[in-house]
Amino acid sequence: MTTTEHRPAMTAGRIAAVVYGTVAYVVFLLVFSWAIAFVEDVRVTIGDTALVPRTIDHGGPTVPAAVALLVNVVLLTLFAAQHSVMARAGFKRWWTRIVPAPVERSTYVLAASLCLAVLMWWWCPITAELWTVSGAVSGILVVISLAGWLLVLTSTFLIDHFDLFGLRQVVANARGRPAPTYRFVTPLWYGIVRHPIYLGFLIGFWVTPTMTVGHLVFAVATTGFVLVGIQLEERDLIRTFGDDYRSYRRRVPMLLPGAHRRT
Repeated sequence: MTTTEHRPAMTAGRIAAVVYGTVAYVVFLLVFSWAIAFVEDVRVTIGDTALVPRTIDHGGPTVPAAVALLVNVVLLTLFAAQHSVMARAGFKRWWTRIVPAPVERSTYVLAASLCLAVLMWWWCPITAELWTVSGAVSGILVVISLAGWLLVLTSTFLIDHFDLFGLRQVVANARGRPAPTYRFVTPLWYGIVRHPIYLGFLIGFWVTPTMTVGHLVFAVATTGFVLVGIQLEERDLIRTFGDDYRSYRRRVPMLLPGAHRRT
C-alpha cells in the first residue's frame, strides 16, 4: 500500500501572495541598485534617458544649505524610524493581526524599499567638499567602497537571502508548508564579525574619494542608525536564541574584525 503526499490547492490568495512577494523583491533589487549608484555618486544614463538622475551629490532640489540639511535629516529620520519599528518582534506580532503572516516580511521589504527611494529622490545635495583625492588612490577607494556593497550582498546569501527578503515565506505558503524555522548559524563572515551586513554598508557609506558635507551627513546619520539598530536587533536575537547568542557575542566582535573585547 502506498500513500501520496496531499498538497493543498493553490488558491487565489496564495497565488496573490507569491505575486506580491515577487513584486516586493523586484522593487528591492531596483532600489538597492539605485542606492549603490546614489552613494557612489554615479549617474547612469542610456541615450537620453537617465536611469539614475539623482545621486548623493548631484541632482535633486537646489535649496540653501540650511534647508537642505533640515530636509535630509527629516528624510533620514523617517527612514530609520520605519526600518527600526517594523523590524521589531513586538511590532510584527501586532502587524500580523492585520497583514497575513506569509507576506509580513515582503511588506516590510516593500515599505523599506519605498522609504529609501523617497529619501534618495528628495535628497538635497550639499556639495561643499571636505576632502577629495584623485589618481590611483581614488580608484583604490572606489574599489574598497564597492567591496563593502559586495560584502552586504554576499552576507545576505550566507544566512538565507530569500528568507531575508520574503520570497521563501510566500513560496512555502503557496506549497502549503509551515513557515520557515530559524537555526542559529554563523557562516564565513559571521565568524569574523557579528554584523557583516552592517559593516558592508558602513564601508560603502564612508569610503569615498570625495567627501562632501551632504555625504558626511548621510554617513554620520546612517552610522548612528546602524549602531542603534544593532542594539535592538541583538536584543531580539537573545530572546530568540538565548545562551547561544550570548556566547556568540562573547566570542565574535560586533563590527571590527580582530577586536578581542566584545563591543
